[in-house]
Amino acid sequence: MITLLTLLASLVATADEAKLPYPIVDTNQSGYYGLRGGTLATPQENDPMRLQDAGHTRNAPSYRDNGDGTISDLVTGLSWQKSPDRGAKQTYADAQSGAAACRTGGFADWRLPTIKELYSLVDFSGGMALSPRKPYLDTRVFEFKYGDESKGERAIDSQWWSATEYVGTTMRGDATVFGVNFADGRIKGYPRDRGPRGVAKQWVRYVRGNPRYGVNDLHDLGNGTIEDRATGLVWTKSDAGKLMDWPSALAHAESAEIGGHSDWRLPNAKELQSIVDYTRSPALTDERKGAAIDPVFAVSDPETYYWTSTTHLDDRGHDGPGGAAVYVCFGRAMGWMGARGQRGDKKLIDAHGAGAQRSDPKTGDPSRFPKGRGPQGDDVRILNGVRLVRG
Repeated sequence: MITLLTLLASLVATADEAKLPYPIVDTNQSGYYGLRGGTLATPQENDPMRLQDAGHTRNAPSYRDNGDGTISDLVTGLSWQKSPDRGAKQTYADAQSGAAACRTGGFADWRLPTIKELYSLVDFSGGMALSPRKPYLDTRVFEFKYGDESKGERAIDSQWWSATEYVGTTMRGDATVFGVNFADGRIKGYPRDRGPRGVAKQWVRYVRGNPRYGVNDLHDLGNGTIEDRATGLVWTKSDAGKLMDWPSALAHAESAEIGGHSDWRLPNAKELQSIVDYTRSPALTDERKGAAIDPVFAVSDPETYYWTSTTHLDDRGHDGPGGAAVYVCFGRAMGWMGARGQRGDKKLIDAHGAGAQRSDPKTGDPSRFPKGRGPQGDDVRILNGVRLVRG
């Protein structure tokens, strides 16, 4: 039975949440998934697998169609175009300049979203490996298009520009802009000017409202933890200090006692991406060289990828979709690539930039992937870093 005290506490918590300038929208992942893929029954209380994404829901996605070509996000305070701007893919230069001329809904303050604003829309109930496939976007309110295969595109070619440029370069020295792929559920740095089929073009969706969204407010609490007063989350100041596979990362969270608290968990994908600092990268040579995270955090290795609790349904595991879990690159997102237009010897290069989000098999032997996997040869580590969160 819900007591009056419990109800009042809930209302206070909801009111406090509404005051946050940077509320993290839930991933909308409600299922539990096995290490080899396939769905699981809800794990028992003492099973670390209960700490995967579905075990913690906060700020469920909530949108309102305003009937004028705009969609209001009732969690973040941001407003979006319902349909892709101009209804066609655009160059990055056009995406930047077009915001000033945009008058969707009668508003004149549209802007190209930052990568943190754009990522707020990602819905991890989607997956290319699902049958039928499902976008990583709520298509009940937003218009979405897969790549046009009749024009030589792949189905996964549904990349969207952000306003966040990479502070390094990727591939073969290309100037790079981060974008979200709402077909395959990834953040990658994409060549700004030239793509594999000529001039680089991607979809555009402008945003307006809440200028404080995506801006962290980090405070060292002096007990081994860091509070972000913008999101309401508390983080471990240090990472685990060792690399581990995904089930080991969940078990580490289950047993952790830090700063006088034992309710630590592995962050979901959108929570972990919230603490990426896109002004930093190991690719730099100045005072901002290092992991793509604020230096208030301690980092064991600046080239580390960190696990999230979110299963990635983009590939099919041995027992069905869900054999991989999402990680965020706080170091350079490396990939095995050959020379442009050639299939010869491949080299390990910064393919997608520090701050990218990809996925690895949850467990297994990384030596089975000596040249990575996927079109850009994403390196497969399986043993990744761990940083915990609570709140």
